[in-house]
Amino acid sequence: MLPWGYVLTLLRTTAADPRFDQPESLVEQLLEQMLFATGSRAGPAEQKSWLRSLPALAAELREADLCDVEMLLEYRMPLTSQRADVVLAGVHPDSGAPSYVVVELKQWSAAYAFEEDSNLVDVPGMPGGPKLNPILQVRGYCDYISDFARALEDQPDALAGVAYLHNAVDPALVADLRRVPITTSGQLFTAAERDGFQRFLRSRLASSSGRASADLLLKSHAAPSRQLLKVAADEVKNRSQFHLLGNQQLAVDLVLHQVEQARVSDSKRVIVVSGGPGSGKSVIALELLGELARQGRSVIHATGSRSFTQTLRKVAGHRAPRVQKLFKYFNQFMAAEVNGLDVLIMDEAHRIRETSVDRYTRAEFRTGRPQIDELIDAARVPVFLLDEHQVVRPGEMGSLSQITGFAKSRGLEVIHVPIDAQFRCGGSEEYLQWVQRLLGLDETNGPVTWSPDPAFAIEIVDSPWELERRLEEKMADGYSARMTAGYCWPWSDPTKDGELIADVSVGDWARPWNVKGDRRVGDAPPAAMWATVEGGFGQVGCIYTAQGFEYDWNGVIIGPDLLWRDDGFITDRGANRDPDFKNSTKVSDLRFDRLVRNVYKVLLTRGMVGTVIYATDPETRDALHRLVGRDES
Repeated sequence: MLPWGYVLTLLRTTAADPRFDQPESLVEQLLEQMLFATGSRAGPAEQKSWLRSLPALAAELREADLCDVEMLLEYRMPLTSQRADVVLAGVHPDSGAPSYVVVELKQWSAAYAFEEDSNLVDVPGMPGGPKLNPILQVRGYCDYISDFARALEDQPDALAGVAYLHNAVDPALVADLRRVPITTSGQLFTAAERDGFQRFLRSRLASSSGRASADLLLKSHAAPSRQLLKVAADEVKNRSQFHLLGNQQLAVDLVLHQVEQARVSDSKRVIVVSGGPGSGKSVIALELLGELARQGRSVIHATGSRSFTQTLRKVAGHRAPRVQKLFKYFNQFMAAEVNGLDVLIMDEAHRIRETSVDRYTRAEFRTGRPQIDELIDAARVPVFLLDEHQVVRPGEMGSLSQITGFAKSRGLEVIHVPIDAQFRCGGSEEYLQWVQRLLGLDETNGPVTWSPDPAFAIEIVDSPWELERRLEEKMADGYSARMTAGYCWPWSDPTKDGELIADVSVGDWARPWNVKGDRRVGDAPPAAMWATVEGGFGQVGCIYTAQGFEYDWNGVIIGPDLLWRDDGFITDRGANRDPDFKNSTKVSDLRFDRLVRNVYKVLLTRGMVGTVIYATDPETRDALHRLVGRDES
């Protein structure tokens, strides 16, 4: 696999490039590169930004005598789909060491604090609601790059960040932006401050060539992402461990703002944060939990996932058991006081169920009250974080339209924040789109041949032995790995001697499912720890233990409930062994078909580096080989 740096920038050039004097040709080049790299075309707003902003930056570099500094246009940060407008690569004028300046370009001529909150800004004439303060935006980019570019990990002074508002001729009209702290990684200059901007650039970059520095950054390998659950304790109790980008930081700031506004106005507001797998919803949830707790707000984190909640409790409360009380389940709010919490953060809200009633529910609570009603009532600001394509179980109903419709029926304002970034699957939006089309979840586009992406690897193998061997090789190289499968085999209890039964059987290969309960069985970890602690590789994970987690290499066994026939997948209900799917009066064939496809989408999107796929059905394997190729390694 190529280092991620080879796909990190749409165009590499310098301010001496004559295309800056004819920006239309520059835009055409960027459009071609974007189409080649991502398969998509930039919209009119982005093209307009390139046309006007990039020549403005090039002019400043020319006047500052920095024509040999390398300009990395539309720099894509490692392991994410987020892009910075420009990264300038050169050498430091004092130390001679590699030096980089991340530049966020804005066409704004005016911007004002949003309802007195300078983290969020209103831009006159710009649709879409409040924007993130560009100083915070570029600071987030700097923090993220320093966290993930191994070439910079021992050079804390290598990065600086600046927002340049080249149309702002009156600094007073953007003065609110400077109400946030100014740091090396978060500066701001306007068109009226061009001399200061050029001095800042010269203080970070010498007039000599930046080619070697650009090579260093672009060829640097990405450090493995620090997985959410390994740092949850510090996240909740002490300080933020993650660097949020773009709409992630915007989502956090909007929620914090709405919490304060709800308090001031004595009102109730509903927030929905939506995004695909790996877009950072759980990072947002923990960032909010930690920050709101530090502010002294009454806040609870809730999920509908037993594995996810128990893992968070164990990790976050390892040295402080009181912290475990911050993590609850969706069905624990039947008797909650109305608006008893300031904030209720509902991670994986696509797992909300019709009601909270189960076999253990006391008679007085068997009222048929919708679970969503209980959750909205429980806090002044309920926050739903969801992915509609991860609904995998009958009775789950946490969609954007359902939540919005219910809230509006009660006269409540709903704020929707979509997250468009991608942090799982190597930041490969192409892989997620490919999976969605492969499984027939894209209503407008069918399956397509996989175009190799240096950010993410797919391998198709011909036996479960080969799948296991490939993952073992990855673990020997220092990666984490897990095997998962569709629910197509029985799931037995351990023997009286405390041994797991190898239920997942294909030919002469057989392995047990992950442990059912909360206690270790031999060397196998409890169910909630299967994805995150040693010992989990020896078992096959199911949808209910894999959902919500991630690991470097992902092995997926597609069982006989999903079969390729003719030009697409069909589902076979008779091959599925999930007890929740057995009742045909509650789960129609059409509903079963959709849920099974969602199950495999979740399983196929757990990896951060690559996925190895085996299908039990020969015709399905042949189709996958045609779509992916025989050798991706």
